[in-house]
Amino acid sequence: MIEQARSDEESARYLWLVVVILGLIGLVIVLITAPAEKLLGDSATAIRGALHGTAAGLFIVTATIGLFQGYRLFVGQARNLTELQLGSVANATLALFTILLGNWIYIPYRATGGPRSHFLEHASAIHKIFFEFKEFAALFTLPLAVAASFILVYYGSAVVRRRDLRTLVAILLTLTFFYFLVAFGLGAAITKLKAV
Repeated sequence: MIEQARSDEESARYLWLVVVILGLIGLVIVLITAPAEKLLGDSATAIRGALHGTAAGLFIVTATIGLFQGYRLFVGQARNLTELQLGSVANATLALFTILLGNWIYIPYRATGGPRSHFLEHASAIHKIFFEFKEFAALFTLPLAVAASFILVYYGSAVVRRRDLRTLVAILLTLTFFYFLVAFGLGAAITKLKAV
């Protein structure tokens, strides 16, 4: 039994190593083959947008995995606690980075002549619904992801044994995914309507 747990922990570590290596290979291929001006665009805030988009893209992966892991935990099929803990910490970290980078790109959004001015003049509902709602919905992801991560790390193997903790973590991970999906979809729609 102990050897199986150790094997599962090693598998989780190797999985993360493989994901990091594949991500680095993909980044190198993109940097070598894509012209920077086409990749980033010609906006003065292109780097900010690219960083925020990258963090959001990675967060959608971890939030989706978190949703699946939350389901498996809820139905009692979670086998590898270390994988759950690492995934939840990565999920919370990416929530933080996505929000920080989103706030950084919010500055030019609100600038005179920026998308906010355009939306308020031409369609104020777009700003109120698409952006303001999106912004606050996105902020919910951080405390939800941090709470799930805290419970998994603090209670450890008790989470797998206790139905109340399993249910709570599953709900937190599901809500993290939901709020992120709302924010991601509205954010993508805003950039299609008027880029920063």
